[in-house]
Amino acid sequence: MEGHYGSEWPLEEKVKRRGMVAPEARYIFVYEALNASMSETSTISEAEGTLTNFLDDRDPMVGFVHYRFVIEEGIPVLYVYELQLESRVQAKGLGKFLMQVIETIAQKNHMDAVVLTVQKANSSAMNFYTRNLSYLVSRTSPSRVDPLIGTEKSYEIFCKTFNRDAKAILGLAEENV
Repeated sequence: MEGHYGSEWPLEEKVKRRGMVAPEARYIFVYEALNASMSETSTISEAEGTLTNFLDDRDPMVGFVHYRFVIEEGIPVLYVYELQLESRVQAKGLGKFLMQVIETIAQKNHMDAVVLTVQKANSSAMNFYTRNLSYLVSRTSPSRVDPLIGTEKSYEIFCKTFNRDAKAILGLAEENV
């Protein structure tokens, strides 16, 4: 993460550490099943005891998603604070799958959009969200609010909206649709 934040990292690290333990923080953790057969992994969702035994084996965590349910510009949204995957598991469909899970969670909980922030220096993430997942730069992103301020900021805010109201408030301006 540090590389994508550049000189802003010392301040960002403190903010992120506090946010990660906030009571409203929600997580999806992804573990690599090193020694599990297909029959073992299929039973994980069937019984809580199996899941506990599976995690007790200390298989390595290969990624996580940190998200929260928040109000953004008066719209209920699921805000993705972090999606991180070990480099060895990237570009294999796991990130796309996790974002599909996030979108499903958002819709099942009556959220009007999924919103996230991406560092401009992280070009692979920028491409992933726009090209692979059809996220758009939000109207609330600094580059849309004021292009002069936007060039100074190191990030963009992306969104995927699920209804007309959210699209009008968070989505692209009408002239760009």
